[in-house]
Amino acid sequence: MKLTRLMLPVLVLAALGTGCGSDSDTATGDSSSTAGSCPTEPVSVVVTVDQWGDIVEQLGGDCAEVTTVIKGSSADPHDYEPTPADTAKFDEAQLVVVNGLDYDHWAEKAVDNLDAEPAVVDGGKVVGLEEGDNPHIWYGPDYVRQISTAVTAELKELAPDAAAYFDEQQTAWQTSMKPYDDVIARITAVASDKTFAASEPVFDYMADALGLTNGTPKGYQDAALNESDPSPADIADFEQSLRDDKIDVLVYNTQTEGPTPEQIRGVADDADVPVVDVTETVPPGTTSFVTWQVDQLTALATALGA
Repeated sequence: MKLTRLMLPVLVLAALGTGCGSDSDTATGDSSSTAGSCPTEPVSVVVTVDQWGDIVEQLGGDCAEVTTVIKGSSADPHDYEPTPADTAKFDEAQLVVVNGLDYDHWAEKAVDNLDAEPAVVDGGKVVGLEEGDNPHIWYGPDYVRQISTAVTAELKELAPDAAAYFDEQQTAWQTSMKPYDDVIARITAVASDKTFAASEPVFDYMADALGLTNGTPKGYQDAALNESDPSPADIADFEQSLRDDKIDVLVYNTQTEGPTPEQIRGVADDADVPVVDVTETVPPGTTSFVTWQVDQLTALATALGA
Protein backbone atom coordinates (compact mmCIF):
# COMPACT_ATOMS: atom_id res chain seq x y z
CA MET A 1 0.00 0.00 0.00
CA LYS A 2 1.27 3.46 -0.80
CA LEU A 3 3.07 5.26 2.00
CA THR A 4 0.72 8.21 2.46
CA ARG A 5 1.39 11.04 4.85
CA LEU A 6 -0.73 12.14 7.77
CA MET A 7 0.25 15.33 9.58
CA LEU A 8 -0.83 14.27 13.06
CA PRO A 9 -0.31 16.30 16.23
CA VAL A 10 2.80 15.19 18.07
CA LEU A 11 3.37 15.41 21.81
CA VAL A 12 4.76 18.78 22.77
CA LEU A 13 8.47 18.48 23.32
CA ALA A 14 10.23 19.95 26.33
CA ALA A 15 11.68 23.37 25.69
CA LEU A 16 15.44 23.70 25.41
CA GLY A 17 16.73 27.19 24.88
CA THR A 18 14.87 30.06 23.24
CA GLY A 19 15.00 31.64 19.83
CA CYS A 20 15.84 35.23 19.08
CA GLY A 21 13.51 36.34 16.34
CA SER A 22 11.23 39.05 15.13
CA ASP A 23 7.50 39.50 15.45
CA SER A 24 6.24 37.13 12.79
CA ASP A 25 3.55 34.80 11.57
CA THR A 26 5.41 31.64 12.55
CA ALA A 27 4.66 29.20 15.33
CA THR A 28 8.24 28.60 16.40
CA GLY A 29 10.87 30.80 18.01
CA ASP A 30 10.16 33.88 20.10
CA SER A 31 10.20 37.62 19.56
CA SER A 32 13.29 38.56 21.58
CA SER A 33 16.51 39.75 19.98
CA THR A 34 20.03 39.42 21.31
CA ALA A 35 21.40 42.31 19.27
CA GLY A 36 19.01 45.06 20.32
CA SER A 37 16.75 47.23 18.20
CA CYS A 38 17.13 47.43 14.43
CA PRO A 39 19.07 50.43 13.03
CA THR A 40 16.98 50.51 9.84
CA GLU A 41 13.66 49.42 8.38
CA PRO A 42 13.13 45.66 8.86
CA VAL A 43 13.38 43.42 5.81
CA SER A 44 10.13 41.71 4.80
CA VAL A 45 10.82 37.95 4.59
CA VAL A 46 8.59 35.06 3.57
CA VAL A 47 9.65 31.51 4.49
CA THR A 48 7.79 28.64 2.88
CA VAL A 49 8.03 26.01 5.65
CA ASP A 50 8.78 26.30 9.34
CA GLN A 51 11.60 23.80 9.27
CA TRP A 52 13.43 27.02 8.32
CA GLY A 53 11.12 29.59 9.91
CA ASP A 54 12.67 29.70 13.37
CA ILE A 55 16.20 29.85 11.97
CA VAL A 56 15.35 32.78 9.71
CA GLU A 57 13.64 34.57 12.61
CA GLN A 58 16.73 34.25 14.74
CA LEU A 59 19.02 35.41 11.96
CA GLY A 60 16.81 38.40 11.20
CA GLY A 61 15.97 39.45 14.74
CA ASP A 62 14.36 42.89 14.96
CA CYS A 63 15.59 43.67 11.45
CA ALA A 64 13.30 41.16 9.76
CA GLU A 65 9.54 40.75 9.63
CA VAL A 66 9.20 37.02 8.97
CA THR A 67 6.09 35.27 7.70
CA THR A 68 6.05 31.48 7.41
CA VAL A 69 3.44 30.03 5.07
CA ILE A 70 3.20 26.41 6.30
CA LYS A 71 3.43 25.99 10.04
CA GLY A 72 4.10 22.69 11.78
CA SER A 73 1.79 19.85 10.84
CA SER A 74 -0.89 22.11 9.35
CA ALA A 75 -0.25 20.74 5.84
CA ASP A 76 1.97 18.38 3.89
CA PRO A 77 4.44 20.57 1.94
CA HIS A 78 4.82 17.90 -0.77
CA ASP A 79 1.20 18.20 -1.85
CA TYR A 80 0.38 21.71 -0.67
CA GLU A 81 -1.94 23.91 -2.69
CA PRO A 82 -1.58 27.54 -1.57
CA THR A 83 -4.68 29.62 -0.96
CA PRO A 84 -5.02 33.11 -2.45
CA ALA A 85 -4.19 34.46 1.01
CA ASP A 86 -1.00 32.41 1.05
CA THR A 87 0.01 33.66 -2.38
CA ALA A 88 -0.66 37.24 -1.30
CA LYS A 89 1.96 36.88 1.44
CA PHE A 90 4.64 36.99 -1.25
CA ASP A 91 3.47 40.32 -2.70
CA GLU A 92 5.55 42.60 -0.46
CA ALA A 93 8.40 40.21 0.24
CA GLN A 94 11.92 41.50 -0.19
CA LEU A 95 13.37 38.06 0.55
CA VAL A 96 11.85 34.60 0.07
CA VAL A 97 13.46 31.53 1.65
CA VAL A 98 12.48 28.23 0.04
CA ASN A 99 13.64 24.71 0.76
CA GLY A 100 13.88 23.89 -2.93
CA LEU A 101 14.41 20.44 -4.48
CA ASP A 102 10.73 20.42 -5.52
CA TYR A 103 9.67 20.31 -1.86
CA ASP A 104 7.86 23.65 -2.05
CA HIS A 105 7.47 24.07 -5.81
CA TRP A 106 4.25 26.03 -5.27
CA ALA A 107 6.31 28.88 -3.81
CA GLU A 108 8.51 29.07 -6.88
CA LYS A 109 5.38 29.55 -8.98
CA ALA A 110 4.15 32.27 -6.63
CA VAL A 111 7.44 34.15 -6.92
CA ASP A 112 7.50 33.81 -10.71
CA ASN A 113 4.10 35.50 -10.89
CA LEU A 114 5.18 38.60 -8.95
CA ASP A 115 5.67 41.90 -10.77
CA ALA A 116 8.80 42.68 -8.74
CA GLU A 117 10.78 39.53 -8.02
CA PRO A 118 12.29 39.40 -4.52
CA ALA A 119 15.66 38.01 -3.57
CA VAL A 120 15.42 34.24 -3.10
CA VAL A 121 17.45 31.84 -0.99
CA ASP A 122 16.85 28.35 -2.41
CA GLY A 123 18.22 25.84 0.09
CA GLY A 124 18.74 23.05 -2.42
CA LYS A 125 20.74 25.31 -4.73
CA VAL A 126 22.76 26.72 -1.83
CA VAL A 127 23.97 23.26 -0.80
CA GLY A 128 24.56 22.09 -4.36
CA LEU A 129 21.86 19.43 -4.68
CA GLU A 130 19.62 18.84 -7.68
CA GLU A 131 15.95 18.14 -8.24
CA GLY A 132 15.33 14.49 -7.48
CA ASP A 133 17.72 14.46 -4.52
CA ASN A 134 16.38 13.91 -1.01
CA PRO A 135 14.73 17.27 -0.14
CA HIS A 136 14.89 16.93 3.67
CA ILE A 137 17.98 19.13 3.89
CA TRP A 138 17.14 20.63 7.31
CA TYR A 139 18.40 17.31 8.69
CA GLY A 140 21.91 17.97 7.34
CA PRO A 141 23.97 19.89 9.94
CA ASP A 142 26.34 21.31 7.33
CA TYR A 143 23.42 22.21 5.08
CA VAL A 144 21.71 24.11 7.90
CA ARG A 145 24.82 26.22 8.39
CA GLN A 146 25.34 26.85 4.69
CA ILE A 147 21.77 28.02 4.29
CA SER A 148 21.94 30.21 7.40
CA THR A 149 25.03 31.89 5.95
CA ALA A 150 23.21 32.49 2.66
CA VAL A 151 20.22 34.02 4.47
CA THR A 152 22.46 36.36 6.45
CA ALA A 153 24.27 37.43 3.28
CA GLU A 154 20.98 38.30 1.57
CA LEU A 155 19.71 40.20 4.62
CA LYS A 156 22.91 42.26 4.65
CA GLU A 157 22.54 42.96 0.94
CA LEU A 158 18.96 44.13 1.38
CA ALA A 159 19.64 46.21 4.51
CA PRO A 160 23.32 47.25 4.43
CA ASP A 161 22.86 49.68 7.32
CA ALA A 162 22.08 46.64 9.50
CA ALA A 163 25.04 44.54 8.34
CA ALA A 164 26.75 44.59 11.74
CA TYR A 165 23.43 43.76 13.41
CA PHE A 166 22.94 40.71 11.17
CA ASP A 167 26.49 39.57 11.93
CA GLU A 168 25.65 39.71 15.64
CA GLN A 169 22.46 37.74 15.04
CA GLN A 170 24.42 35.10 13.13
CA THR A 171 26.87 34.79 16.02
CA ALA A 172 24.04 34.54 18.54
CA TRP A 173 22.33 31.87 16.45
CA GLN A 174 25.53 29.84 16.25
CA THR A 175 25.80 30.02 20.04
CA SER A 176 22.20 28.84 20.40
CA MET A 177 23.11 25.75 18.34
CA LYS A 178 25.58 24.44 20.96
CA PRO A 179 23.18 21.84 22.46
CA TYR A 180 22.59 20.55 18.93
CA ASP A 181 26.31 20.38 18.21
CA ASP A 182 27.01 18.70 21.56
CA VAL A 183 24.53 15.85 21.12
CA ILE A 184 25.74 15.30 17.54
CA ALA A 185 29.28 14.95 18.89
CA ARG A 186 28.10 12.44 21.51
CA ILE A 187 26.46 10.25 18.90
CA THR A 188 29.29 10.55 16.39
CA ALA A 189 31.68 9.15 19.00
CA VAL A 190 29.82 5.81 19.06
CA ALA A 191 28.23 5.66 15.60
CA SER A 192 31.00 4.20 13.45
CA ASP A 193 29.92 0.60 13.99
CA LYS A 194 26.19 1.23 14.23
CA THR A 195 23.55 0.60 11.57
CA PHE A 196 20.18 2.30 11.24
CA ALA A 197 17.16 1.74 9.06
CA ALA A 198 14.36 4.21 8.42
CA SER A 199 10.66 3.99 7.68
CA GLU A 200 11.10 7.04 5.44
CA PRO A 201 14.33 8.85 4.48
CA VAL A 202 13.62 12.16 6.22
CA PHE A 203 16.53 11.66 8.66
CA ASP A 204 19.12 10.33 6.24
CA TYR A 205 21.28 13.46 5.98
CA MET A 206 21.64 13.57 9.75
CA ALA A 207 22.36 9.85 9.96
CA ASP A 208 25.07 10.24 7.34
CA ALA A 209 26.58 13.19 9.24
CA LEU A 210 26.62 11.10 12.41
CA GLY A 211 28.51 8.29 10.68
CA LEU A 212 25.73 5.71 10.91
CA THR A 213 25.52 2.98 8.27
CA ASN A 214 22.24 2.86 6.37
CA GLY A 215 20.81 -0.64 6.45
CA THR A 216 17.48 0.22 4.81
CA PRO A 217 16.94 -1.89 1.67
CA LYS A 218 17.53 0.44 -1.28
CA GLY A 219 14.31 -0.50 -3.02
CA TYR A 220 12.30 0.27 0.09
CA GLN A 221 14.15 3.54 0.62
CA ASP A 222 13.62 4.69 -2.97
CA ALA A 223 9.92 3.83 -2.82
CA ALA A 224 9.48 5.76 0.44
CA LEU A 225 11.26 8.80 -0.96
CA ASN A 226 9.06 8.72 -4.08
CA GLU A 227 5.87 7.99 -2.09
CA SER A 228 5.31 4.77 -4.00
CA ASP A 229 4.87 1.15 -2.98
CA PRO A 230 7.91 -0.85 -1.87
CA SER A 231 8.02 -4.32 -3.34
CA PRO A 232 7.15 -7.35 -1.18
CA ALA A 233 10.79 -8.42 -1.50
CA ASP A 234 12.00 -5.08 -0.15
CA ILE A 235 9.61 -5.30 2.78
CA ALA A 236 10.70 -8.88 3.48
CA ASP A 237 14.39 -7.86 3.36
CA PHE A 238 13.70 -5.01 5.77
CA GLU A 239 11.90 -7.27 8.22
CA GLN A 240 14.57 -9.98 8.02
CA SER A 241 17.32 -7.45 8.71
CA LEU A 242 15.49 -6.40 11.87
CA ARG A 243 14.99 -10.00 12.98
CA ASP A 244 18.62 -10.93 12.24
CA ASP A 245 19.96 -8.16 14.49
CA LYS A 246 21.54 -6.33 11.53
CA ILE A 247 19.87 -3.05 12.51
CA ASP A 248 20.83 -1.21 15.71
CA VAL A 249 18.02 1.35 15.60
CA LEU A 250 14.90 2.02 13.53
CA VAL A 251 14.24 5.70 12.77
CA TYR A 252 10.48 6.08 12.41
CA ASN A 253 8.68 9.07 10.93
CA THR A 254 5.53 9.43 13.04
CA GLN A 255 3.91 11.63 10.39
CA THR A 256 3.61 8.78 7.90
CA GLU A 257 0.56 6.53 8.03
CA GLY A 258 -0.10 3.22 6.33
CA PRO A 259 0.11 -0.49 7.06
CA THR A 260 3.63 -0.96 5.69
CA PRO A 261 5.57 1.38 8.04
CA GLU A 262 3.40 0.25 10.94
CA GLN A 263 4.20 -3.36 10.06
CA ILE A 264 7.92 -2.56 9.96
CA ARG A 265 7.70 -0.91 13.36
CA GLY A 266 5.88 -3.90 14.77
CA VAL A 267 8.67 -6.23 13.59
CA ALA A 268 11.26 -3.92 15.18
CA ASP A 269 9.38 -4.00 18.48
CA ASP A 270 9.15 -7.80 18.37
CA ALA A 271 12.87 -8.04 17.60
CA ASP A 272 13.77 -5.62 20.44
CA VAL A 273 15.28 -3.12 18.01
CA PRO A 274 15.07 0.39 19.55
CA VAL A 275 12.74 2.73 17.69
CA VAL A 276 13.45 6.48 17.58
CA ASP A 277 10.56 8.69 16.55
CA VAL A 278 11.24 11.67 14.28
CA THR A 279 9.01 14.09 12.43
CA GLU A 280 9.28 15.75 9.05
CA THR A 281 7.75 19.03 10.17
CA VAL A 282 8.08 20.99 13.42
CA PRO A 283 5.80 19.46 16.11
CA PRO A 284 3.12 21.72 17.61
CA GLY A 285 4.31 23.62 20.68
CA THR A 286 8.00 23.17 19.98
CA THR A 287 9.83 26.38 20.81
CA SER A 288 12.70 26.28 18.32
CA PHE A 289 14.58 24.33 15.69
CA VAL A 290 17.15 23.41 18.36
CA THR A 291 14.48 22.06 20.73
CA TRP A 292 12.98 19.93 17.99
CA GLN A 293 16.27 18.48 16.81
CA VAL A 294 17.90 17.99 20.21
CA ASP A 295 14.94 16.05 21.60
CA GLN A 296 15.10 13.62 18.68
CA LEU A 297 18.89 13.36 18.78
CA THR A 298 18.85 12.74 22.54
CA ALA A 299 16.45 9.84 21.99
CA LEU A 300 18.81 8.48 19.34
CA ALA A 301 21.81 8.86 21.64
CA THR A 302 20.00 6.84 24.30
CA ALA A 303 19.07 4.13 21.80
CA LEU A 304 22.71 3.83 20.69
CA GLY A 305 24.13 3.92 24.22
CA ALA A 306 25.81 7.29 23.74
